[in-house]
Amino acid sequence: MANGYSKQIQERIGCVPEGTIFVSSDFADIADTETIRRNLNRLTQTGTLRRILKGVYEKPKYSKLLDEYVAADPDAVAKALARSYHWTIAPCGNTALNLLGLSTQVTAVWSYISDGPYKTYEWNSTKLEFKHRTNKEITGLSYMTSLVIQALKTLGKSNVTPEIIQVLSEKLTADDKKACLKEATESTDWVYDTIRQICGGNAQ
Repeated sequence: MANGYSKQIQERIGCVPEGTIFVSSDFADIADTETIRRNLNRLTQTGTLRRILKGVYEKPKYSKLLDEYVAADPDAVAKALARSYHWTIAPCGNTALNLLGLSTQVTAVWSYISDGPYKTYEWNSTKLEFKHRTNKEITGLSYMTSLVIQALKTLGKSNVTPEIIQVLSEKLTADDKKACLKEATESTDWVYDTIRQICGGNAQ
């Protein structure tokens, strides 16, 4: 029976793109925790998976151009940790600006607000930081709405230029804009006014 579990786990990993991040709970519908852990550890030994952190694994992505494996995507790792612990998270600070293309500055620490506890994680030269915030700031907001709000707060009202509004307007899909207008009503007045400019309208 264990072989059946192994096959299902390997098939799930085989179906996704290289660079995908997994946590043990992604396989909870297949087998019990110990069986999953045993199989994932075995797959790291064969090179099918790469262990990033305890309980966090990557399907390695190889770059022919660089002739080496690509470093794990910190944002994907953050989302996997949030999935594992049932946290709601959103990038904040320079991380939010980077992910929206508003800053090219390389961030030393990937920062997120979270409705979970304050936590930090490190691997290789990468550091993830989760900062606890009240539920009002994060719960019930879609990922993109939270991301935009945090980016605007990082910039500050006086630094939001027409160019930035244009960049964000082009970055967001029609669905993102609809969600932003609906979900961001509790944010600071100037933030919501800016979101209305970005999204080109009022909440329906």
